[in-house]
Formats: sequence, structure tokens, C-alpha cells
Amino acid sequence: MHLNSFSVSGFRSLTEVADIPVRKPTILAGHNDGGKSALLDALAFLLGKHVLAEDDRTYLSVDGKDESATPVRCDETSVVGSFTLDTWEQEQFSLPEQVRLRRCSAEDLVPRLEIWQPIPDDERLRDLSQHLVPALKDMVKEFDLSPVSMRKPDLEQALRTYGREHATSEGWMPAHSNLDKRMPRYLPFDGKVAKPDDAVKTALVGRFQSHMADPELKGKLTIIEDEVQDRLRIDAKSLCDHIQTRCPDLKKVSVDPDVSFQQGFRAAPLRIARRAGEAVGLDRTGLGSNRRISLAIWEWTSELLAEEEDTAPTAVSPCDGEASEPPPVQTIVVYDEPDTHLDYAHQRKIMELIRAQSAVRNVSVLVATHSMNLIDGVEISDVVHLKLEDHRTVVERLGAGLVGDEIDAHLGKIAAAVGLRNSVLLHERCFLAVEGETEQRAFPLLFRLCEGLSLQAAGIALWACFNNEGALHLARYLVKQGRTLMLVVDADSRNVSKGIFKTPKLTQFFGPHARRYVSFLGEPEDDAPQEEKFNELEELFRDDVWARVANKIWAKADGAWQPADFAALRGRGKFSGAVQEMLQADSASGPGGKPEMMCELAMALDDSDDVPEQLRSVFKRLRELAS
Repeated sequence: MHLNSFSVSGFRSLTEVADIPVRKPTILAGHNDGGKSALLDALAFLLGKHVLAEDDRTYLSVDGKDESATPVRCDETSVVGSFTLDTWEQEQFSLPEQVRLRRCSAEDLVPRLEIWQPIPDDERLRDLSQHLVPALKDMVKEFDLSPVSMRKPDLEQALRTYGREHATSEGWMPAHSNLDKRMPRYLPFDGKVAKPDDAVKTALVGRFQSHMADPELKGKLTIIEDEVQDRLRIDAKSLCDHIQTRCPDLKKVSVDPDVSFQQGFRAAPLRIARRAGEAVGLDRTGLGSNRRISLAIWEWTSELLAEEEDTAPTAVSPCDGEASEPPPVQTIVVYDEPDTHLDYAHQRKIMELIRAQSAVRNVSVLVATHSMNLIDGVEISDVVHLKLEDHRTVVERLGAGLVGDEIDAHLGKIAAAVGLRNSVLLHERCFLAVEGETEQRAFPLLFRLCEGLSLQAAGIALWACFNNEGALHLARYLVKQGRTLMLVVDADSRNVSKGIFKTPKLTQFFGPHARRYVSFLGEPEDDAPQEEKFNELEELFRDDVWARVANKIWAKADGAWQPADFAALRGRGKFSGAVQEMLQADSASGPGGKPEMMCELAMALDDSDDVPEQLRSVFKRLRELAS
């Protein structure tokens, strides 16, 4: 059984959170108390690994009511998962490949596993677990069915099939108890507290369960305990060897698994020694040692998962009366802030570790994190951003609401092409899109001169379109998602190929208020005098500014530059090209290209009054938008 996505309702701050993907990996990002840990616990509840408590039930909103009244909790907590069943499960439970299962609980906190399927018209068939074998036989006879045998499982199977075939509606029905046993395995690693002992137990408990399911051990309950414990010691030895490899300053590392069939896998205390004979428990060591050892344990888990993949049985059809072995279930590895207290180098190791685990078949990974390194290390479509609105968690995903995951991937590629990292897309307050490299190099310098701080410090992300229509699609998407955005281009951009900056195309992208998002440099209001209209950024700068800067950094071979030299180039074609050509021809230190020319011009200015008024107005508006 493979979990593809899940939705949560009535769990802590998760009043209604839908379609959280379970991928390879999924990154859960967001502010403190935004709901990341709650989402992981809700997943554990779905998989049967979290016992619901009263405090887990969401408080109902009291909008419009007396705030002094005692708040009331929700009637039901529910986590719904969209699963893909393997061939063995489809045959075993007579179910389609795609199913929806939910685990829910009412005020009594008693969990129920249910499946969405056709509801039998005959109420007796809606919950077969309440019937004994004689009653099942009577119904089989009544409906004239022919089960494989008269054993209870075969009787229930025949009646379930009949019930689905004779149903006129769909809804939630009690799920087969054995479906619960096929739920994905849940391996949580908590990085917020450095407790390697817990990580050891998490890493080894999966092996314990595998050994318990080994057919060679069935029927040996009187002797199996010692055998499983010995096997776990071997597994633990491999883990200890790996820790010593990663932490060479430790002279000895040992784990002694404690196994009991009455207690399950109880503990696996880890002891270390930096000098021979001086073994101590981890509770007596420092936080740094705990963190490094935890990382080594998580690394070893990757090797464990890969080994399980190589040795996992493959389901086969029954032959000669021998029942087929079910294939392994999905493993979902969960990390809750694994980067806490780690430096940059170790954060990179965590990302490498997550990639390695995600590459293992039947393994998915969920990571709750604040780390920009982790957020930027995956496709943007795999990042789920959680935030609080009115004390309730809401989900934000790039591409949500569009058609298909391929759209997510396409937008992610566009964002990468224009230099926008995932963390920028999620957290910056305002986006400034410019036409090309010239503006990309000059604007940060001019903005700092005018506003007294950098674009980044103002919360503004700068990216260049490079006349790329795809970048405009990204801009349109960001606007639809409620992001603050300004697109600043030269007035002559209206004449570029495909007409992507013409009014009809911009209206198509941004709606009837396109001018709210797009500013054309050199194109003032419609009632402005003709002489105040320009074609490009370079034309906005006064002739005396050009002459002063040119004399400072592009000295003329004979004499000095005069404002008239630059005035003579206006109205005779492309001003920027003419200026660049003149400076290169008459100066030994002329600029290497237009981007370099404008960058050097911006660096040479030390008075904000030398920046064109229209550009200063754009920067002022950007500050207002970002605030």
C-alpha cells in the first residue's frame, strides 16, 4: 500500500488541510507554530502510530459569538489518505488500484479505519465484522453465493463482493482489519531534541518487525526471543561501526537491544567511550556529540532501507497450493527539523542523506524544516508551505489549483531559470521583475543609492525576464497567488517579438489592471508632453550626468566629454547603442557592453538626485509594496 497524499480535518490547528503530497521527498516549510509538527502527527494518526488525545481535537471557531464563552471542540477528527494498492492487495481485498482510506475519531477518541466505497443496500452487509460464522453462512445461502470455502475470511470476501455489486450509493464503510496491517511503515526522527537513543530505537524497530515476520521464525515462540535479540545485536553492531567511522574520536560504541514479546521492542540504549573502558550513556555527553551521533544513525538508516529493498520478497501468484508472499509496504521516513543546531556543512549532509533515502524504492520522505538549504534543495512543487491565518493552518503550494503536476514542474523550471530559489518564492514580500541583464546589474545599485538599503534588506526579490514569455507566466501565477509583484521594462519593450509586452497580452496575463503590475520606463502618463517620453532606461539619465560619469571612468582620448556629445545622440535611433559605440570609439577604457556600461554608471553615482525621477518613483513604490 502506497500513500500518495493525505488531508486532515479537526486536528489541532489543522481545521481543513487538503492534498498534502507524500513524495521523494516532500518539504514542509513555514513559521514556528505554523502546523508542521501537527501535520506529521496527523500522518502518524492515519498510519496508526499516534494515539489521539483530547488536546488533539480542534477548537471550533467562535466568530460572532461571545468570546467569554467556553470554546467547543470539533465533533470529529479525520485524516484521509489517497492510496495505491499493489497487485497482491487488490487480489487479497478485491479492491481497485486507487482507494481512499481514513482514520477518524469522534468525541470518544476511539479510532476507526474506514474506506470510501459503494454502500450495500442491505444494511447487514455494511459491517461484516459484527457477524459470527453461522450468520455469514446464512447470508451466503440467502444470496445464493459460492465462496471459495466456508472459512470466515472467504465467507466475508464473497459477501463484500456481493454488497459492492448491489449498492446504489457511496460513502465511508468500515475497512477490512487486515488493511490496517498493510499501512505504510512510519519511521520518525525528531531533530528538535538531540536523543540518539530514540533514533537508535526508531532505526532498529523496523528490523525487529521484519525479523518477527520472517517465515523461518513462525511457530517458535518459545525460542524466538533470543534469536531475534541476537539478530538485532548484529544489526546494532553494523550501526555502531558506522558511528565510529563518522566519529573517529570515539573509542567504543555499543548497543544492547532489549527484546520482549510481551513488551515489544523496548529499548536499545547507546553507550560511547572516548577512552577504553570508560563507556557512558548519551545522557552524560554533550549536545554536540548527541547531534553528530544522531546524524550518523540517520545515515545508517539509509543503508538499512537499501538493504531491505534488495532482500524484499516479490509477490507471486499461488502455485501448488502455496500462498503468495505479500510485497513490502511503503516506508515513510519523517524528519522534524533535522537541521536544528547543525552548521552549514552538516545541513548539506542532511540533504544528501534525504536524497539517498528518497532514491530507495518503496521509500518516501517528509521533512519539516526552517532550513533554506533544505527548502532550496528540492523541486518547488515538492515544497508545502504552512502558515497560520486566524490561528488556523493553511497550505500554500506553487502550482496548486493548476492542472497536473507537470505544470508544477514547468513553473519550477522557469523559477530556476530566472534565478528564484524556493525560499525566495515562499518568503519574500515583493518581487521585482526586470527585462534583462542590464537592469539586473544596475537596479540593485540605484535602489541602494535612492533608498539607503539593499533590495534584499527591503524584502524585494529581483529577477530578469530576458524577454522570456515563460517568466511572464510565472509572474502571472505569483499575482494570482496574492504575491506582490512589479514588472519594470523599457517602453520600447512593447515592440519585442510575440508582442508579449503589448496591452492585449499583458491584460491576458494580469487582467484589466495590468498597469498596476507593469511599469514602462520612459512611458509617462498619457497626457505627458511628447518630449518627456523615452524608449529605454539609458535615455532617462540627463546629459550632464552622462558627461560627468564618462569623464570620471571613460576618459576621452582628446579633451573632455560635454553634455552636448550625448544630447546629439538622442532621437537618432537606439540611444544606449549609440552611447556605447561612442564611448568605445573615443575612450581607451570604454565599456565592454551595455550591461557593463550601466553597472559602471550606477556605481559612479553618489547623489540620488542624479537618478531619474521616474526611476526614483518606481523604487519608492517598491518600498511601499514590500512593507
